[in-house]
Amino acid sequence: MGLLDIVPAGVITGDNVRKLFKYAHEKGFAIPAINCTSTSTVNAALEAARKNGSPIIIQFSNGGAAFVAGKGIDNKNQEASILGAISGAQYVRSIAKAYGIPVLVHSDHCAKKLLPWFDGMIAADEEYFKAHGEPLFSSHMLDLSEEPIEENIETCLKYLKRMAPMKCLLEMEIGITGGEEDGVDNSDVDNSALYTQPEEIWEIYNRFSEVTDLFSIAAAFGNVHGVYAPGNVKLHPELLGKHQAYVKEQLKSDNDKPVFFVFHGGSGSTPQEISTALNFGVVKMNIDTDTQWAYWKGLRDFYEKNKDYLQSQVGNPEGPEKPNKKFYDPRVFIRAAEATMIDRIVLALDELNNKNVL
Repeated sequence: MGLLDIVPAGVITGDNVRKLFKYAHEKGFAIPAINCTSTSTVNAALEAARKNGSPIIIQFSNGGAAFVAGKGIDNKNQEASILGAISGAQYVRSIAKAYGIPVLVHSDHCAKKLLPWFDGMIAADEEYFKAHGEPLFSSHMLDLSEEPIEENIETCLKYLKRMAPMKCLLEMEIGITGGEEDGVDNSDVDNSALYTQPEEIWEIYNRFSEVTDLFSIAAAFGNVHGVYAPGNVKLHPELLGKHQAYVKEQLKSDNDKPVFFVFHGGSGSTPQEISTALNFGVVKMNIDTDTQWAYWKGLRDFYEKNKDYLQSQVGNPEGPEKPNKKFYDPRVFIRAAEATMIDRIVLALDELNNKNVL
């Protein structure tokens, strides 16, 4: 029995998200969450997943969502980010089923200062729920890790109570992911803040479970956004095993992996670090920096290969009157960028044991 015997193709929400995450725990794989900024990057992610026989998560960051809406729209009061995230989710919904794979639509890091963006997306979920019986998005992520832990938990609970009736999953972060992403710079945080404690995981699990079981936790184990030289980042994914064991003990449960964990800062991680994280219950890994580079590499390589045909509209090594339109047509060079992004996502899927699971 494969995944498509359990959940349908297309965008999934609610009970089907739970089924997918439990199946991932059972089979020992995780789903990459690909930050997308355009229909082109969405298409590349979906194509890679179809090629590999895999489910995938399409996620939009605050800045990425604003870019989807267009740089010509003012982002005062998060208006562009709200519109971009909604239109991105609607686009994914319109085409995901055609790719024949299960897809989650997710919003990435939302810090305290970006809560108006979160409010706008939840309002869109509620409106969609009234019409269709499910939320527009599969899940959302609140990143209040810079705030005091009690404020973090209480704010998450407030939104979780609003999301639970729609069966929309909440991802929360406890402990700080280092580095810089989307305007949030944690490059100089104290090293101790990069590692979450088991007691913190249990408190979150216990309190959130009183509302719903549709939540996941991005626990910090030395994670850093971006890619750095080898040796500069000290990841300890084995800590997730201690967290799972602690929660299992408190629950008096037979389940070795009661928590749905999320791996942030996945770009640049070693296969061993990824394997350890999978063993201890990671169901989702964020990938952004590596896929950005892959997209750029395709574009760069296309230019280097064809630069003699990209200096003017007319005139190339084949003759002064030869046209170059087939080289500067955006569909050609954008497709070259998509191709290398697809290859990188396939590699991520393979590293996450997420191959031929449908």
